[in-house]
Amino acid sequence: MQPVFGVMQGRLSPPEEGRFQSFPRLSWSAEIARAREAGISYIEWIYDEYGATANPISSSDGIAELNALKARYEVGTPAICADWLMDFPLVRCAEKDRRERERVLHGMLRWGKQIGASRVVLPFVDASSIKTREEKDIVVRILERALPIAEDTGVEMHLEADFGPAEFADFLKRVPHSMVRVNYDTGNSSGLGFVAKDEFAAYGDRIGSIHIKDRLRKPDGSVETKPLGEGSADFEDIFACIRAIGYSGGFTLQVARGEAGDEVNWIKRQADFVRHHWS
Repeated sequence: MQPVFGVMQGRLSPPEEGRFQSFPRLSWSAEIARAREAGISYIEWIYDEYGATANPISSSDGIAELNALKARYEVGTPAICADWLMDFPLVRCAEKDRRERERVLHGMLRWGKQIGASRVVLPFVDASSIKTREEKDIVVRILERALPIAEDTGVEMHLEADFGPAEFADFLKRVPHSMVRVNYDTGNSSGLGFVAKDEFAAYGDRIGSIHIKDRLRKPDGSVETKPLGEGSADFEDIFACIRAIGYSGGFTLQVARGEAGDEVNWIKRQADFVRHHWS
């Protein structure tokens, strides 16, 4: 099986206002043509606060424009990356705020159906990290309340979290529904010092999508996103584990940035790295 490649939205444009990752307000439509040029099959669409007022997925006219561009360039949008929940986390907030944030999550599930997405990736890392037993309880209840909408739309919720293997497996047992799956991020895991074979043994049957990136774990515990092959990720081990679970989904390139203005060629080179190690 040859890999199917996607790219995290924004990686095909220079960063806006110094943001490493954000919805590209100035170039979202141009990125669809660039994805085709780069040989990329799909874009993982970002919804965040920075781009909220310019994002086409929040209006019927915008969705129609987006879907027309996708059809023209034969580029899909099978996933929404819910980075808005990094700006407004579902944990460590007042209950009133949490309910409003849940409504935005429900809206993303509905938007996902309209743009042909099969999943919304929910980031529970960094500012949104789940840190306590109480926060686990809160997130379980949030997921349970969202499940009827996920079932109705056919859009899964994929959790990106910084739990260790055993802790993540235990958390997933509390939400055993097929619409709740894992987004496995190669860079997050390597940056945290996790070993792929341990992670896949613990919850490989729940992995539904994969982000490809590389992070270097430094002696002081800090991490830095690096080009593929220059960080701490053991891609030979990772790809062996991916094959072992029979994964047939795409690989979303959420890679380090290259030189501004050379995004298409940079993404091509990063995809070539994956092809080489995969084969």
